[in-house]
Amino acid sequence: MLYYIANWLYRHRVPVLPRLLQTCLFLACSAVVPYQANLGKGCKLGHGGSGVVIHPNVKVGDNVLIDHQVTIGGRSRQKSVPTIGSDVYIGAGAKVLGAITVGDGCVIGANAVVIASVPARCVVAGVPARVVKSNVNAHDIESW
Repeated sequence: MLYYIANWLYRHRVPVLPRLLQTCLFLACSAVVPYQANLGKGCKLGHGGSGVVIHPNVKVGDNVLIDHQVTIGGRSRQKSVPTIGSDVYIGAGAKVLGAITVGDGCVIGANAVVIASVPARCVVAGVPARVVKSNVNAHDIESW
């Protein structure tokens, strides 16, 4: 909720308050969720967002569940960041890195390291992440 308030204030050019709310979120949850990031409607951070780190330029679709200790950001020497589709579940400790796209309805397994684009409606797991199942519905795998 703090993110959405800070993002609204940022988009309406209110000074100082977005940064203050971002700092409160960090102090309360040890989560780095910048107000500049573009999180869609209904996004949730599991376990209070404990340890979540999100790059400011990330675009995340609607109804995405991001579990604790997840990192979504760039890779060394690359300026581009991931784009996450809608209805995606990102498991605990997963890393989504680089100029990639994660399709709608995907499930990213716990501790997976995603460094390549993922097609829609797939389950990926491993280091580096590979498709382990296709044509799935994320809501059937993980109910939120």
